[in-house]
Amino acid sequence: MPRFYQHIAICLLTLSCAASYAGPSVYQTTPNDPKAITVKAVGDGVADDTAAIQAALDAAEAKGAGGIVWLPSGRYRITKTLLLWPAVRLFGVGPTRPVLYLADNTPGFQQGVANMIIFTGRGSAAQGRVAFPVPGAVPASDKVADSNSGTFYTAMGNIDIEIGAGNPAAAAIRFHAAQHAFLRHMDFHLGSAFAGIYQAGNEAEDVHFFGGRYGIVTEKPSAAWQFTLLDSSFDGQRDAAIREHEASLTLVNVAISNTPVGIEIDEGYSDWLWGRDVRFDSVSKAAVLISNENNPYTQVGFQNALARNTPTFALFRESGKQSTQAAPRYRVEEFTYGLTLPALGSLGEYQTRFNARPLDAWPAASAPAIRAFPPTSEWVNVQTLGAKGDGTTDDTAALQAAIAQHRVLYFPSGFYKITDTLALKPNSILLGLHPSTTQILVPDETPAFHGLGTPKAMIESPRGGDNIVSGLGLFAGGINSRATNLLWQAGANSLVDDVKILGGHGTNLQDGTRFNPYDTMHAADADARKRWDAQYPSIWVTNGGGGTFSNLWTANTYAQSGMTISDTTTPGHIYEISNEHHGRAEWVLNRVENWEFLAAQTEEEVGESQDAVSFDIRNSRNILLANYHGYRVTRTVKPAPMAIRIENSTDIHFRNVHVNAESGLGALDANGPGTYLRASKFAYENAIVDITRKLEVREREFAVLDVTDVPVKAPPPPRKLSKLGGDFFSIAGGAVDANGKLYFIDRKFQRIYGWDAAQGLTLEREATLDPINLAIDRAGNILVLSSLGPEGTVYSFKPGSPETELSVIVPTASVPHPNASTLFPGHYWNNGEFKDQYNPTTDHFTTLAELFAQDVTQPKAREFVSLDGSLVLPLTRVFQQGPPTHMGWRWSDALQTYGFVQGKLGGRVYVSNASEAKIYSATVAAAGALTDLQVFFNRGGESVAVGKDGKVYVANGQVFVLDASGKHLQTINVPERPVQLLLGGKNDKTLFILTHHSLYALPL
Repeated sequence: MPRFYQHIAICLLTLSCAASYAGPSVYQTTPNDPKAITVKAVGDGVADDTAAIQAALDAAEAKGAGGIVWLPSGRYRITKTLLLWPAVRLFGVGPTRPVLYLADNTPGFQQGVANMIIFTGRGSAAQGRVAFPVPGAVPASDKVADSNSGTFYTAMGNIDIEIGAGNPAAAAIRFHAAQHAFLRHMDFHLGSAFAGIYQAGNEAEDVHFFGGRYGIVTEKPSAAWQFTLLDSSFDGQRDAAIREHEASLTLVNVAISNTPVGIEIDEGYSDWLWGRDVRFDSVSKAAVLISNENNPYTQVGFQNALARNTPTFALFRESGKQSTQAAPRYRVEEFTYGLTLPALGSLGEYQTRFNARPLDAWPAASAPAIRAFPPTSEWVNVQTLGAKGDGTTDDTAALQAAIAQHRVLYFPSGFYKITDTLALKPNSILLGLHPSTTQILVPDETPAFHGLGTPKAMIESPRGGDNIVSGLGLFAGGINSRATNLLWQAGANSLVDDVKILGGHGTNLQDGTRFNPYDTMHAADADARKRWDAQYPSIWVTNGGGGTFSNLWTANTYAQSGMTISDTTTPGHIYEISNEHHGRAEWVLNRVENWEFLAAQTEEEVGESQDAVSFDIRNSRNILLANYHGYRVTRTVKPAPMAIRIENSTDIHFRNVHVNAESGLGALDANGPGTYLRASKFAYENAIVDITRKLEVREREFAVLDVTDVPVKAPPPPRKLSKLGGDFFSIAGGAVDANGKLYFIDRKFQRIYGWDAAQGLTLEREATLDPINLAIDRAGNILVLSSLGPEGTVYSFKPGSPETELSVIVPTASVPHPNASTLFPGHYWNNGEFKDQYNPTTDHFTTLAELFAQDVTQPKAREFVSLDGSLVLPLTRVFQQGPPTHMGWRWSDALQTYGFVQGKLGGRVYVSNASEAKIYSATVAAAGALTDLQVFFNRGGESVAVGKDGKVYVANGQVFVLDASGKHLQTINVPERPVQLLLGGKNDKTLFILTHHSLYALPL
């Protein structure tokens, strides 16, 4: 029986619907944790308990690094927003699940979006104006920051929400936090409310939504990671179960019923949407409403979906196309929409695949993706068995004895020092409730873990075990070269959940301070004895190991990989894992079969992981990667050849691949509205390189690719394409003079080169002045944009002049230049993801096109003008990311573009909006503004060039050639990924193609 009807039945039996709303408590007794704080409130549903609950949350936050708060069984009426501070976890405890109750017509919850609970990004001690005040707090406040990509560990669980009548603006929880944040074991009885979750982040599990306008409404999660929803349900929403965009929504074992639309992707937006074992029952309009067709970012897929009384499975908003099945019950074996690659080495085409068949009967519900923990009555507290958890006492013997004597062990908050492996029994279960405040650690230079030798595990599971490890942080130290945090050999039913591998980003120390993994130059650890990439893998699944791994964060820079899987055919399931900052690889698979990776995310930092691959897949088969994100930070200055390396492997299935480099909290504008992130020049050059087949995938955004043993040959480059130079580190920023001579920059070595047919390659300048992009004025002077200075700097010199001659150009107020040409970035990024785009008055999300227009149509207040007055470079907003040093970590549209385009007032130019993956044509207006924006080509790119014949050339993996109307004429295949295109040579009849490492030319 569905949960909704269970509630009705109980109401009739008890004559008290309010009492029946509490779901089954998963913490029926309160775990003994001396450091936890218990809420002291009335809990009768009548008294206002807001202040008492907030006081407990404040007390936990005051400890400095978060903590645990218990909310006992009861019914708690709140009248104002509860602020859940970073790394504070609020858990309901007791024989019945506690309920947070918003009474009918509670003042403040009638207009806009008003949140009952907000996951915040800064503690209560914050003073002054913060960068991103929390929208929708009751009462409103500009003193508390929204949760963000630096908000870790915050969570709620085993607490239900009930919203009474007359609260149409209410949203139960604003949940915009990052790694190790979650919502679990919660029922949302929404009644008149707007939504249960507004602005989602990371992971939610066993959450159930009843009524309301929507169950979930969300934009892009913090740091642009995925949002994963497991073992959950929606029933009776008025408009849609989920309304979202760019959420990278990943669904496993989710049921949606009695609503017009299951999942609605907002107008003008895309999403990376993947669902497995999703059930749609009586969804009248469409199971999924897809927007932004024919766009690389639109990637939608379902595997093994069920539908009943749901005639339309997929409805396409713009075209009106439908994927339908006439049967009253049917199974969708697979649905995919988006760029579909026929094979390695190929570019994609937009396709819809819909494989459905009728069902005679409605199947029983699937088993939960995440297995249940034993009841708290079975948890044995390790501190009652002799473990101290004080960070000083050696707890190895006490913990090993506890494992020998008891099946289920609970670790209260504390720091448990060990000096040898904790060997689990086949049925051992280790549980904590906060992986930052509950850590198992190995001191540096512990003899058993140090020196040369085979891997030494902190925790080791037996082969084929039925084990669970959850809620713990594992810290192997920085000088223990043999260490691996978790050696996992357990079986298919085992579970590793909510575990943090410490030692890198997000590590909180025992004194409450945040661990800093860097020296002042971000080039090594501050302690020279601690070497990055010097330990065995943090998590090593091997010897037939498998099971489920959910909501993990493995970011230990000292380890050679965050997770290695080897020598196993036991099925494995990955759900929402953040694997980051390792020197050589994030995930390694070797001799692996039968694994799926759903919502796997990797991040590469500028210091420790510029050379890392995201996935290294060797000697493996039958692997699924779906809703995968491979990200490199905006600070990166080194190209990397591939996100995913494949060797001697087959039956590797990719669904929804997103390889990007356009995020980073440090690039935020703290002073003004319309904040947005910047794109880096150094995303992975290729999504995939198969070194065995010698093929690569240039598409960084695609929905479908199957790697099989079917022979494939990559298309050859044109015969007339010639390589003019190679072995560069990273070239771009090029410009062509009036005679057709090309000039460009090798950024790493700060060299400015020239090339023409007469002289070939020449070195023009190599002063250490951080050149980024070039332009050439009518007098033949080279204009150089440098990353030096807080806003960037512009200087100029004459080619062939002594290096002692150079003119610095200072910015001046913008004035009309009717006879000059204006320089514009060839590509932009403006996503607006740190500012809510929802307007409750219009019920409209500001689209990416609207955000782009808001940005580029604005005149610029200042400008750089060339010495001869013929060129104008508008000064765009510059963001500082990282320490204000000579390292040049500054970003603006002008600094981040691969090169400039130019046009005269009233003329038209072509630019790429990377956040939309579209090419626009626009009219040049005064003071660096662009107007009359028109979509020209539905693929973005790194560079756009226009020939005298009107043909347009777009660099996007290969070179797309378009006519003046935007029609695709041909594709030019280049041996390496193009990053900048320029027309030059005699009569501009040569297409110069700059890749990161080489210079090519093609006569036209």
